[in-house]
Amino acid sequence: MTALKPSLPMLSFFLLLSLYSNTFIHTALADGVTPEEAKQLRDEVREMFYHAFNGYMEHAFPLDELRPQSCGGEDSLGGYALTLIDSLDTLALLGDRDRFAASVEWIGKNLQFDIGMKIPTYNNELLNLAEDLARRLLPAFDTPSGIPFGSVNLMHGVDEHESKITSTAGGGTLTLEFGVLSRLTKDPIFEQVTMNAVRGLWARRSRLNLVGAHINVFTGEWTQKDAGIGTSIDSFYEYLLKAYLLFGDEEYLFIFQEAYAAAMHYLYNDPWYVEVNMDSAAVVWPLFNSLQAFWPGLQVLAGDIDPAIRTHTAFFSVWKRYGFTPEGFNLATLSVQHGQRSYPLRPELMESTYWLYKATRDPQYLDAGRDMVASLQYSARCPCGFCHISDVEFHKQEDHMESFFLAETVKYLWLLFDLAVGPDNLVENGPYKYIFSTEGHLLPATPEISLVQEHCSYFGAYCHTGNMQNESSASDVASNPQETNDGSLYGRVRTRFPSGSTFSDSTPISGLIKGVCPGLTHGQKFGISYVASSHRAQEESRNLRKPTVAESHSLVVVPGQTSEYSPSENKNYHEKFSESSVGGAVSDTPQKR
Repeated sequence: MTALKPSLPMLSFFLLLSLYSNTFIHTALADGVTPEEAKQLRDEVREMFYHAFNGYMEHAFPLDELRPQSCGGEDSLGGYALTLIDSLDTLALLGDRDRFAASVEWIGKNLQFDIGMKIPTYNNELLNLAEDLARRLLPAFDTPSGIPFGSVNLMHGVDEHESKITSTAGGGTLTLEFGVLSRLTKDPIFEQVTMNAVRGLWARRSRLNLVGAHINVFTGEWTQKDAGIGTSIDSFYEYLLKAYLLFGDEEYLFIFQEAYAAAMHYLYNDPWYVEVNMDSAAVVWPLFNSLQAFWPGLQVLAGDIDPAIRTHTAFFSVWKRYGFTPEGFNLATLSVQHGQRSYPLRPELMESTYWLYKATRDPQYLDAGRDMVASLQYSARCPCGFCHISDVEFHKQEDHMESFFLAETVKYLWLLFDLAVGPDNLVENGPYKYIFSTEGHLLPATPEISLVQEHCSYFGAYCHTGNMQNESSASDVASNPQETNDGSLYGRVRTRFPSGSTFSDSTPISGLIKGVCPGLTHGQKFGISYVASSHRAQEESRNLRKPTVAESHSLVVVPGQTSEYSPSENKNYHEKFSESSVGGAVSDTPQKR
């Protein structure tokens, strides 16, 4: 392929990577986790959550985050009790009704951006707060490209000296939250601005269907042209597919199909991913960075299981080697990248481990989860919570615990082991199916949000040429699918994957997928065409191999029956909230970590 006409050193480099990964496969698997041990591990993860949560409530609340080693607190986002907010749906997932209710009541009464809310009983306080916050973020989208500024003052709007450079992930990762808000408030403005931001980014993709890492929101010029699946880009890919799954908008699916095919064609070097120049596809950075670890989980949602398994094995080999994944692991030297030695309790590898176990029920993922729990318990546990690891080789602790540890890291571990025991939680057994946000929060696919029936009624409507083909369910779904979860929301997203990506027709999958509409590009269907840089010579890409145009497929999911969820009762937990209040004025727009 154009990206990699490898020289002899480059061939040797990828051969070493392959040997490294294959060696791990034969040596790393732990003894199998028994059902009883899975239950013990689930309870251990629950205790880990409460060790950190109680440490925050006792020593840091209502400040944003906990200092777990010194048992203090710090404001990192403006003083909004960030860790409490981030922990809400984990409390709900664990069935802790009392603490969840007390937390919601406190937030409704005390959280403010510059005004107070004093409502004695819950009456849409969180929705009102979300709408208030979103309206304060709207000025960030007032740019010529539609791509938002990276930050905004919540009281005064965008500062006149605010940087015009933002990341692709920051510009393309508000789709789910703003889309849900539009559906709940019946105000389309939130969904419209985030869709325009995605269109603005995608219209400026390269001729290879790759996007860079940073862009000028006024000129639309890419200021960093390194294309990858990790830092500064990761959740752009994630939200394309998840927005389609939650909202049924086929424009997101169209973009995802083309973007995913390009990523697998130019970035994937089985089982690793590299960063390349978005225009020439020349390798610029042979590095595994820890944020890439979400990718196998996303591939599970897309139905591309085989490469997800191989990549997870490679990524987990790094964890096994150091006890944690460093922020950067150099694939050329097979060593920790200089200046990227830390592990800030990131959840992405746990997330992919959970999704792969859910899809395959392979016990190796329980073994992986057990190893992760052991590393966290033995090396990261602090007196009042869990500490960042500043050096993965020496397991040196740092006095900081970001809120996502409670929102994501322990959540995915708990879900993994609860699934093995026999799930008793709202994600698996609740009245709705859920999409996880990039921060691990649960977004329910309710009729009000997902509009599944409306989506189905317009199935295939965009095919005007009369060549609509209906495929039988047998062609899209395994004849006797071993469902990972009865009535799973997720079906297989069909696309013409490149040869480097194996699409497994034997993958256990559920849902009903119908229809194919070949031949239309994203630009033909939605009028979004490629925008070339004004500084790029026209002949630059003439000799580059054009990526395969992905087929369009309408995907319709027919959910199964659901069962009622009855979370267990817990002790009252109100005393910590009675004496605290919080306020603040300045914050950044949400950015991917």
